[in-house]
Amino acid sequence: MNSGFLVESRAMTTIRAVVFSFLTLLVVAPVFADALDGYPSLWESTDPGLQKKLDNSLKKLGLDVAVRNGTLGVALVDITNLDEPRVASVNGDKMIYAASLPKIAILLGAFVEIEQGNMVLDEDTRASLTRMIRNSSNVDATAMLNRVGKKRLLEILQSEEYRLYDPLVNGGLWVGKEYGKSAAYKRDPLHNLSHGATALQAARFYYMLETGQLVNRKLTVEMKRMLGNPGINHKFVKGLADHPEAKIYRKSGSWNKWHADSAIVEANGHKYILVALAENPEGGRWLSNLIKPVHEFMVPSRLASNVHR
Repeated sequence: MNSGFLVESRAMTTIRAVVFSFLTLLVVAPVFADALDGYPSLWESTDPGLQKKLDNSLKKLGLDVAVRNGTLGVALVDITNLDEPRVASVNGDKMIYAASLPKIAILLGAFVEIEQGNMVLDEDTRASLTRMIRNSSNVDATAMLNRVGKKRLLEILQSEEYRLYDPLVNGGLWVGKEYGKSAAYKRDPLHNLSHGATALQAARFYYMLETGQLVNRKLTVEMKRMLGNPGINHKFVKGLADHPEAKIYRKSGSWNKWHADSAIVEANGHKYILVALAENPEGGRWLSNLIKPVHEFMVPSRLASNVHR
């Protein structure tokens, strides 16, 4: 065989290998899209045992049908050890209309602007943000959205620093409409939603909060305080009514047939994140029922059993 041909063939093989490696890197890039500040990617932290428990619970509740038809998305993250999160999810990357849940994005936007010196966390601002989260005030949400700036908030969500809306993982948190009767000003580019979320990206918001990746330590404490002491007793809060040992930091959402909830739950030295997004008139009941078995297997039975005596 001609030696020149061999040299050319080997060169082409090398080029193809380099191109293949580059394309492979592009393909796996979504998996590592959230691996910031040295913490693990939630997409790379799936735990088969936890996944089996979640799947079994959904099946026992009769929610496996909703999972199959795409009307229920769930993300569960054990963050008892922040350096080694354990993840289970169903339809975790499915973008669903999330009503008031994306008010957590406005909360983030406000605190980013506060940290950068563009807003002041005075008593009025603190009270307004707290009402927006605990009582889901639409008036305060719209006021805060406009103080941060509509365009500015979307820049923050899509920025390299946060990537809480990322096309590589099918979207995430999105706020493209005031909370009121006004028309949407910018729907999300992938799914045309005005207020949307994926379960995994909402869970990632809470993971980033807990690991100090959103804002500085002092402001992180302020944000978490606002997420605590929920003012609306439904969905996850209602489902945990029989568990006084549980502390919940959450934001929910409801409109028409869409029901959402998202939370950090702390109990007996254990901590987990649960996010559920449902598209069904019975979605609120689904979420209340779902958190009960989840809490039972996320908190060791020898500890959780104390509350049933």
